[in-house]
Amino acid sequence: MTHAATQPIAAPLDTVRRVATPEGCELNLRIAGPTVRARAWLLDFVIRVVIFFAVLMIVAKFGRLGSGLALLIAFILEWLYPVIFEVYWRGATPGKKLSNLLVLHDDGTPIGWGASFARNTLRFVDFLPFGYACGLLTMWLNEDSKRLGDLLAGTVVVYRSDTPLPVIKDDFYEAEMPPFPLTLAEQRALLEYRQRAATLTDARADELAELALPLTEGMRPDAAKARLFRIANALLGRRREERPAG
Repeated sequence: MTHAATQPIAAPLDTVRRVATPEGCELNLRIAGPTVRARAWLLDFVIRVVIFFAVLMIVAKFGRLGSGLALLIAFILEWLYPVIFEVYWRGATPGKKLSNLLVLHDDGTPIGWGASFARNTLRFVDFLPFGYACGLLTMWLNEDSKRLGDLLAGTVVVYRSDTPLPVIKDDFYEAEMPPFPLTLAEQRALLEYRQRAATLTDARADELAELALPLTEGMRPDAAKARLFRIANALLGRRREERPAG
């Protein structure tokens, strides 16, 4: 067998990173390099400058109080702007969104508050000695193009995938709310299991359902699978009244 047959050349050139998900599927994450990330940063910088000067024109009328408000806005734009957008905009600041990028945990799960704070707090080190020199050097020296903040937080910047998940075409519309709060990673695993179950063999689907403890503890495989489907339906907002007529 030739090398070309066993290792397609497109994979390393496209910087694809393969991550196995808990439900037995495989995600292909396309790592974003320094150039496109610099463009996203520049877009965010322009947006922040525009916002700051727009606010400055308003608060300038309030004298010393306005100066204090301007400093507060500058702090928010510098340190909280990226964190808030990354958490509430599914890993993307406006600049990243315009550049078709997003931030994820190394395992492909959505970024949370802790990781976002960690990666953005370390930006002052990445900036040293000037112009993000330290961060750029670190990105060039590791295969996942991570700056120091990403290494600390366990995050990676990737191209956003527009490939939709498989459409659910079965007639199972029963829903059940989770018996306890689920983390983002657990919710994501349930949703992907629900949406990809049709592509799995019955034996594999049952096996994965039995592993979803404690949600399926002590349940038969078919009952465990049905319960995961019900909880996923609730998370998706898939209700019985949405059942097609006929």
